[in-house]
Amino acid sequence: MKPTVHDIAAHAGVSLATVDRVLNRRPGVKEATRAKVEATIDTLGYVRDVAAANLAKSRIYPLIFILPDNDNSFMRNLHAEVQEAINRSATERTQIQIVAIKAFDAVALVEALDRAREKEPAGVAFVAIEAPEVVAAALRLRAAGIPVVTLVSDLSDARDHYAGIDNIAAGRTAASLLGRFVGVRAGPVAVLAGSMLVRDHKERLEGFKQVMESDFPHLPVMPVLEGRDEPDRAEELVTAAIAAHPYIRGIYSAGAGNRGLMRALKTRTDSARLAVIAHELTETTRRALIEGTIDAVLHQDAGHEVRSAVRVLKAKADGLPVIAAQERIRLDIFLRDNMP
Repeated sequence: MKPTVHDIAAHAGVSLATVDRVLNRRPGVKEATRAKVEATIDTLGYVRDVAAANLAKSRIYPLIFILPDNDNSFMRNLHAEVQEAINRSATERTQIQIVAIKAFDAVALVEALDRAREKEPAGVAFVAIEAPEVVAAALRLRAAGIPVVTLVSDLSDARDHYAGIDNIAAGRTAASLLGRFVGVRAGPVAVLAGSMLVRDHKERLEGFKQVMESDFPHLPVMPVLEGRDEPDRAEELVTAAIAAHPYIRGIYSAGAGNRGLMRALKTRTDSARLAVIAHELTETTRRALIEGTIDAVLHQDAGHEVRSAVRVLKAKADGLPVIAAQERIRLDIFLRDNMP
């Protein structure tokens, strides 16, 4: 039978109130008494059920999600999933605030992280930009005892947990698919990314190039096109790339801006079809799969990422372990034949 707080009080010869103060690290207990209670806890092997204690006390977890305010379907979906978490606040005992900032803006992200630290929340989740000043701001949060979770794009070792897919594996998967779809035809392939300031796009490019160079040397990778996840910019860059390289064989869209990519592909006059791999199953990519403009879509579940971030931040706030298998974000591969 597991020891209880009543057992601790009886063995230590103190009141239940004193045991409660020691367990919750509150003042008002003499050092000698505190040491006696802690020794009794060790002797009895008492393990506190923090989650149950917080439930009994109706603890509320104030959380802050810092998200880029750009107009692409995946980020809009991510915002919507955080809003769904807000709608569940009553049952999950959370109080979630969304802070929207300019996309790919390290200065704006640092300011948001520092403002979040001043509010002393139970945890902060954000889509990371890999810049030294952002790393420093994240470390300031952790130094203040505030758990940090990065969403979608990771950030070195300056966080407690990363809620997102393995992006190097995603890039490698994209290369394997693209190479097989292109076949033996030789020619360059293009990569459309949002920005090399974010680790997810950098890692996808890294994984993609690894496989293309080792397995498909007849398909050299062109310099990356940074569309900043903006459809108009993506359309302009892809159109220019296709015009400059008439024998281009395929395109890997490692970020967003796929509405612009689709417009650029539809204006092509060359009859040779390009193989195209994209990320995230959205209205645009779903339609392109059905029409045959895109061959495959690599997808991550934004809802799972948000739910994972909430679970991890609450666990970290309570000093509880994270269940790795539960928080693993999988990479889905969708073809026209298996779309949900």
